[in-house]
Amino acid sequence: MDYRYFVVYKPFGMLSQFSGEEDTLAALGDFPSDVYPVGRLDKDSEGLLLLTNDTKLNHLLLDPHHGHERTYWVQVEGDISEEALRQLQRGITITIKGKPYKTSGASAIALPDAESLLPSRVPPIRFRKNVSDSWIALSLKEGKNRQVRRMTAAVGFPTLRLVRWAIESLTIQGFQPGEVRSLEQEEIYEFLKIPLLINGASQEKKSKFNPEINKRRF
Repeated sequence: MDYRYFVVYKPFGMLSQFSGEEDTLAALGDFPSDVYPVGRLDKDSEGLLLLTNDTKLNHLLLDPHHGHERTYWVQVEGDISEEALRQLQRGITITIKGKPYKTSGASAIALPDAESLLPSRVPPIRFRKNVSDSWIALSLKEGKNRQVRRMTAAVGFPTLRLVRWAIESLTIQGFQPGEVRSLEQEEIYEFLKIPLLINGASQEKKSKFNPEINKRRF
């Protein structure tokens, strides 16, 4: 089978689907009919979305048992405190479907340079002169509904802007909102740290893909 892999920077306000009357992924290009997003990003979230017809990869990434790391760059209201970061790192209790849920431990660090490394959001976050904000990088190996937003709110710092920056080593570095890049199977599996088995043998070939210079369009 001819597997296809597309890395997308999903813009703010776009749905992670192809059908419907609202702004959808169909606006980004003429994708093959059997290609679908692996997982979702909320309409009000941005960033990395992987589209493919590789059902095995879809299963590996979505099955919680495999625990692939996802990194989010999060703009929060207020100056994030060290204690709040420690709480996120240890795991906190949030509410999912009306029931308490204790999150697993996470990586949570302050990221003061994030805004300068990201394209501007359209529309921009509403500026409030008397309310500060800050950025963190939050890496999780689980993905409950709106988990990142629930976690930052639970430690007293509501999310203002949410960008999925990476899945394992696959990032949107150098992308613009709405940009789509086509990658080869070996590249995708290498970035996602998943052994690629071809004819029963693991492939160790190193990718030459560079997100800054190898902008292959489909």
